[in-house]
Amino acid sequence: MSPAKQGHLAMLLFSVLVAGSFSLGALAANEIAPGALNAVRFAIASIVIGAAVLATGGVQRSALNAPWRYLLLGGIFGTYFVLMFEGLKTAPPVSAAAVFTLIPIMAAGFGWLLMRQKLTGHMLVALLIGGFGALWVIFRADVGALLEFKIGRGEAIYFVGCVFHALYTPLVRKLNRGEPALVFTLGVLLAGCLLITIYSWSDLIATDWAALPSIVWMTIFYVAICASSATFVLMQFATMRLPAAKVMAYTYLTPSWVILWQIALGQGVPVVWILGGIGLTIVSLAMLLRDEG
Repeated sequence: MSPAKQGHLAMLLFSVLVAGSFSLGALAANEIAPGALNAVRFAIASIVIGAAVLATGGVQRSALNAPWRYLLLGGIFGTYFVLMFEGLKTAPPVSAAAVFTLIPIMAAGFGWLLMRQKLTGHMLVALLIGGFGALWVIFRADVGALLEFKIGRGEAIYFVGCVFHALYTPLVRKLNRGEPALVFTLGVLLAGCLLITIYSWSDLIATDWAALPSIVWMTIFYVAICASSATFVLMQFATMRLPAAKVMAYTYLTPSWVILWQIALGQGVPVVWILGGIGLTIVSLAMLLRDEG
């Protein structure tokens, strides 16, 4: 299997795992402060990835050079996750997942600014189609709301987080100095854990951990192991093999996976008109994957 195909497979799995964090996160978001939840999830993810690093040879001395890289990337990704759960307090999971699909076009912009990665006309059209599909879902297929650009508070908060996520993608490629994906991911997770812990210390102390509903613990362990540890490695792996815009193109599958997660969790399905927007995001993905230029 070619490196490019390996990157595509990694991002397909990434999209499935990320989708679960929207559906579970929406159920837990109002039960615990976003900072406290993410401090614990980053700590658990650091332990999981740390064990994997030890089992595969440990941390090379060269990986300890320029630790500011991990602080920068950890701060960016930590900000994304905190804003995601803040947004999920009010934003429906499918709408939040649609906001997530705006990341590719932003990642393409950051990819050009930081890495001079070129965006072909075909890719631009695909990204614009996906962006329109995302907006259709975000505004719940309401043409009036779309024209007036009336966006929900939760979606607006999460959009800011997605800007950070889009910046993270090309920065990984720019700042990585040959470190293995697991080692680099561990550095980012540890830095993110430190920064979020400092930011949310008062929430961590104030939280009655023993009284939290089971859905919160389910969400914490899911996002720590599946939507942090696994997806960090998958995205790191894919970013070294694919352009930033193509890495994030797989986010277009997320709303579709979220709908399946919602059905599985007994949360119902969105109105039929929203499915048209999701269809456009899938068309966009297909166009991006066909453009191998």
